[in-house]
Amino acid sequence: MSKHAPTEMGLFSPVILRPAILQAFRKLDPRSLARNPVIFSTALVCVLATVLVIREGLTGGPVFWIGLQIAIWLWFTVLFANFAEAVAEGRGKARADAFRSTRSSSLAKVLVDPANRVVYGTKEVELVEPGEVILIEAGDIVPTDGEIIEGVASVDESAITGESAPVIRESGGDRSSLTGGTRLVSDWLVVRVTARQGETFLDRMIALVEGAKRQKTPNEIALDILLAALTLVFLFVVVTLPFFASWSGTTLPVIYLAALFVTLIPTTIGGLLSAIGIAGMDRLVKANVIAKSGRAVEAAGDIDVLLLDKTGTITFGNRMAHAFEPAANISERDLAEAAFLASLSDDTPEGKSIVDLAARRFGFEAAAGQGAVFVPFTAQTRMSGVDLPDGRALRKGASDTMAKLTGGALSAVVEQAVRKIASSGGTPLVVARDNDVLGVVHLKDVVKPGIRERFAELRRMGIRTVMITGDNPLTAAAIAAEAGVDDFLAEATPEAKLALIRKEQAEGRLVAMCGDGSNDAPALAQADVGVAMNSGTPAAKEAGNLIDLDSDPTKLIEIVMVGKQLLISRGALTTFSIANDVAKYFAILPALFVTAYPGLAVLDVMGLGTPQSAILSAIIFNALVIVALIPIALKGVRYAPASAASLLGRNLLVYGLGGLIVPFIGIKAIDLIVDLLHLA
Repeated sequence: MSKHAPTEMGLFSPVILRPAILQAFRKLDPRSLARNPVIFSTALVCVLATVLVIREGLTGGPVFWIGLQIAIWLWFTVLFANFAEAVAEGRGKARADAFRSTRSSSLAKVLVDPANRVVYGTKEVELVEPGEVILIEAGDIVPTDGEIIEGVASVDESAITGESAPVIRESGGDRSSLTGGTRLVSDWLVVRVTARQGETFLDRMIALVEGAKRQKTPNEIALDILLAALTLVFLFVVVTLPFFASWSGTTLPVIYLAALFVTLIPTTIGGLLSAIGIAGMDRLVKANVIAKSGRAVEAAGDIDVLLLDKTGTITFGNRMAHAFEPAANISERDLAEAAFLASLSDDTPEGKSIVDLAARRFGFEAAAGQGAVFVPFTAQTRMSGVDLPDGRALRKGASDTMAKLTGGALSAVVEQAVRKIASSGGTPLVVARDNDVLGVVHLKDVVKPGIRERFAELRRMGIRTVMITGDNPLTAAAIAAEAGVDDFLAEATPEAKLALIRKEQAEGRLVAMCGDGSNDAPALAQADVGVAMNSGTPAAKEAGNLIDLDSDPTKLIEIVMVGKQLLISRGALTTFSIANDVAKYFAILPALFVTAYPGLAVLDVMGLGTPQSAILSAIIFNALVIVALIPIALKGVRYAPASAASLLGRNLLVYGLGGLIVPFIGIKAIDLIVDLLHLA
């Protein structure tokens, strides 16, 4: 099984770049700008600066040339902010186009009688209503979302998930969901339609990926309010400056004040804020996870408790042979050989694991079972085995069944081995030859390799892990200890899961969990982050706020990483932006008042050429830094598990101190170029 390697476009691929440039100009629409208070304020200042420049040009004013350059770069500041958002949206739209190409425009086979597959009528996909029953046969594209009510078939979901290997979908259970745009590889299915065209999972996925339905998250809204407040503060500061200037006998051109205002307000983070949010959604899409809202992505970065199913998540889900425990006077090799021969025709994961373990341990080969008559497992006998050509009868089964077969109680050694295996959370399988017990095979629900390390990683993030299982408490405790989870919930029912989530939330914690069945739907809906498997039931997918297209429960850990990276990226660039503003203060303010207050020259630590070049250099840097930070906004700041204090320290050191130093270097370099070209 392999995935198609997705065509990953570069940040500035021509496919994205050209539409993004055009979109940057379209976003000059005031209705679009109004969604971002900082950039909207900058655009208003641009209009004012343009009017002032035109007036200066008509009247022959002394600041026309410098004012013209300031106005141009102010417009560039707005365009670059729009461009950053457009690039992020463009990447999403490119992915959406790939999904859109999988849509079916074919006719649907609508059954008149769901019990009769022969008689059906055809209908345009757009006209098919929820509740109608359709027939899908091998080679057909699934026209719309539905729930399988009859049949079992192989389905190619590569158009949605990228997975090249077909998957089995069947009626009943947790694999009954069918997604429009996939293709039937074999057999047939009778499906009850659950969504009309335009409202399918694929349609919603397209809208979310391309950002058409993206809403601001609570953190974005809070940051918008903060940035708007800072903008008002600096507006007040700038408006009052002419009064101080006139008192000291200095005249400040309005165009200079406009430049000061734009450089002091947090235009950098204001211009990148939307791009950061869109990029977070995009990173989830690359991980084959669809987020119904940005809120869920953010919440994933803040979760305190992670609930994970044992089976298929922490363990492989199949009991596997772990060891051979021979009876008294029986060698391990004899026991292994008997178990090996008795399991050669056993196609269950348990049987295959016994064959594999014995072959690896002792080098047995399948040819040893030639001519044997295999005895399959039945519910009545509760055992399986083989009758060999030499007359030996080998059997394996549960301890109580094998005790009855041998006509008495098991030996003390075997009984002790059975109890030891059961108490450790394993399953004992007794092996007998001609009614003589040879020993016990230890079947174990094997913990996935590396899962303990991943849980340790989550612990370093401050996240508590809870294993959920239907096993008895003794078995659950044994597996929990081996896996390294912080806690477990044994004999879990849907009600018990829901109660646990509510308890954690009542204590002020954010909870994440995953599920795929209808019985998981209440818990998925209650959790702050509910990850539904794409292979799961429609009820589960509707209840979750994230959908994993790979149906891999361990994806929760990756989702947490993406969420944390989103929050850290936003925090880092906000810190950088505010630090930038402090540095730009030292470039412009001394330049404005150094004539009236020569003592302010001491603040001109950059040694800039002239007051005019200082102002122009600062405004150019303010525009260019947005473009320079687009790759970081889209790729995200690298996240490594660490404590909150450590992350804060790194943020302040790299992006706080860096945000102070970079402008000094950048503005000075631009000032040298401005002087060299005599632009000011």
